[in-house]
Amino acid sequence: MRILLTNDDGITAPGLVAMYRRLCELGDVDVVAPETVQSATSHGITIHAPLMTARVKVGELFEGTAVAGRPADCVKLAVHAILPERPDLVVSGINSGANTGINVIYSGTVAAAIEAAFLGLPAIALSQYLRADVEPDYDRAADLALRVIRALLERGIDKGGVVSVNLPVLAPAGATPAVKVVRQCTRSWGDEYEKRLDPRGREYFWNSATYTLEYSDDDTDVAALREGYVTITPLQFDLTHYPTIQRWQEGRWEI
Repeated sequence: MRILLTNDDGITAPGLVAMYRRLCELGDVDVVAPETVQSATSHGITIHAPLMTARVKVGELFEGTAVAGRPADCVKLAVHAILPERPDLVVSGINSGANTGINVIYSGTVAAAIEAAFLGLPAIALSQYLRADVEPDYDRAADLALRVIRALLERGIDKGGVVSVNLPVLAPAGATPAVKVVRQCTRSWGDEYEKRLDPRGREYFWNSATYTLEYSDDDTDVAALREGYVTITPLQFDLTHYPTIQRWQEGRWEI
């Protein structure tokens, strides 16, 4: 199996490095990832500037391609220009922070996986929920993520299918968390902006909101992750609202 590994935290991020070690158990792993952190860049791509690349050696573990672009750029470039053959699977992550609820739309991690799905490839986005009082353990997270990936592959991911996986906070020496297949929460979460003045007295604003797993319906990714489950959410990129299509197609339009 040939696996493309990418992320939005950058090619040297600890989540990607830990995931590389585990994915090597499944097959050959190619790394094409952003040169710098691209969190919350969503599905942006680069079309008005060149995509600069460099071969980067990460420790003694692997040599990958760093791209001066967005996560979606990395997948497009890898599949169309860098890799000698199409991958069998694309894995994005492990992201430092959860990608649940509407954060799925903002996430560069998820965007990379969706780009792979655009190209007809099965893809998995991996994200690790972080909490200030627990030191992240990416090696344990990668162990758990690999088990989830194996289970997903056994069940089958269609070509062009994309799955968002969120890993809960892993307490030291804790038990292996259970899995829940859940829908994406669609509630908004509160943004907070702090007004400041620059040295010349001009106003500017800084987004000071802290993402938390707030209240949501019990069957959502937010609720399940808050309760300590591994959450699995199959996603789609068809944004068509079919009930409205059906309603508006009834009768004749007069304009």
